[in-house]
Amino acid sequence: MRPIRCAVDLPVVLHDVTSPSTLRSGALSLISSVVIGVASAGPAYSITATLGLVVVAVGAQSPIIVVLAFVPMLLVAIGYRDLNEVEPDPGTTFVWATRAFGPFTGWMAGWAIVVSDLLVMASLAQISSQYTFHLFGAHGIGSDGTSIWVLLLGIAYLVVMTVVAVRGIDVSARLQSALLSVEFGMLVVFSAVALGRVVLGNGPDGASLPSWEWFNPFAIGSFSDFVTALLLMVFIYWGWDSAVSVNQETVDPRHTPGRSAVLSTITLVALYLLVTVAAQAFAGVGKDGLGLANPDHVDDVLGALGRAVFGDSAIGTVAVYLLFGMVLTSAAASTQTTILPTARTTYSMALHHALPAAFGRIEPRFRTPVFSTWVFGGVSVALYVGLNFASGGRLIAEAVTAIGISIGLYYGLTGLSCAWLYRHEFAGSPRTLVVKGILPTLGGLALLFAAGWTAATSWFSAVFVLGVGTLLIGIPIYLTLARRMPPFFRGEVLARRLPEPTEDIIEADAEPEEPVRA
Repeated sequence: MRPIRCAVDLPVVLHDVTSPSTLRSGALSLISSVVIGVASAGPAYSITATLGLVVVAVGAQSPIIVVLAFVPMLLVAIGYRDLNEVEPDPGTTFVWATRAFGPFTGWMAGWAIVVSDLLVMASLAQISSQYTFHLFGAHGIGSDGTSIWVLLLGIAYLVVMTVVAVRGIDVSARLQSALLSVEFGMLVVFSAVALGRVVLGNGPDGASLPSWEWFNPFAIGSFSDFVTALLLMVFIYWGWDSAVSVNQETVDPRHTPGRSAVLSTITLVALYLLVTVAAQAFAGVGKDGLGLANPDHVDDVLGALGRAVFGDSAIGTVAVYLLFGMVLTSAAASTQTTILPTARTTYSMALHHALPAAFGRIEPRFRTPVFSTWVFGGVSVALYVGLNFASGGRLIAEAVTAIGISIGLYYGLTGLSCAWLYRHEFAGSPRTLVVKGILPTLGGLALLFAAGWTAATSWFSAVFVLGVGTLLIGIPIYLTLARRMPPFFRGEVLARRLPEPTEDIIEADAEPEEPVRA
């Protein structure tokens, strides 16, 4: 193969799908890509870990937060789609923000992806472990987030899912399809039974029929509560961008990933609205009993409501255990799909000379970024152990809130990057101005504002340390790498413009012939 100059402004090796040094091209269909996007959000896990926190912030207005948080998600997903059509690079925001705003912004965007994924791995591992004990009747252990048995099993889940991610994207996709089918089915059944009991008058104390007043945003107590709830709900949606991160392994990498991202967000809003309305109608928003704001189960809503919804009959008991299994499979699936995009982000960063070359190493048999995957899995285990002992049992609530800061940062930068990189086309096309300029900008600004507001209002709290502190760690790493491998950090690798449309990315053994200045 001969070196050529490609759209990433580096001499590269022509993309050969049979080469063991490349990712497995064409392994994912549109459906598989949507499955990965939706599964990465971990619907059941996200709802059980977050819905109670949203209710604490805004009370009965939780359903309107589901709808309002969907809007910036959809607008940013459009930005992902339009940028991916031109440059389907697994580095996604890292590459696009570098082209738009320079190496520092791009590198920190990539770091934000890594940070958010690392933080969520800890809570995913804990939920997976706790619900395994619930599933087998060990409720005493399952209810204790600080139990050493929960910790050990959580570590085991992280190791197993890392191994699955190493063994190949097609294996991962098949596993996700099976897990997501169980998850979706049980969430719909849970919602239907809960709503049915309310309609028939068999709900518990605090139950009420759904009301249009729940969709009134002006009934929210304060603007701060509104922003807090919005960012928490952003966490529930977060993950659909995994469909874009695996773009190089997708059929038609320029179009399928972007379509998958948009379809994933639409699928999620429908499911989340159904479950939120059903849970709120059944349990209410109080702080006592089954109320969603009860501090005893505010970070485990489905676990608290399961037996009350399905009852104590033989069928109800089976349904309760299926519900436990659903949350378990949701967290396990999300664990695995979190590893996939993060490993591909660091893989791309290495290929663009923004991380050491080892992160760009491909496993010859399975054609996955083996070093990036194992490093991410190992750091996830270490962080989980550290947070488990430092959080005093508040791991899930603190991590979920903190993650919103880094999510808002890199999603927001993607929206702004889309508008900036397409700005030269606005004068000649009103449609381009709206679709590639105004819409992604509005979504990006909304998410950046929400992230900044949360950071400012959580000053010196555990949320601030986890959310902002972990982002700031990226600055000394950036400065160290800039001294040791300067071409990328001087702006000599990625030009400050969108390339001509291409389906190629640079391979691990590609080296620049000469620097390309921005």
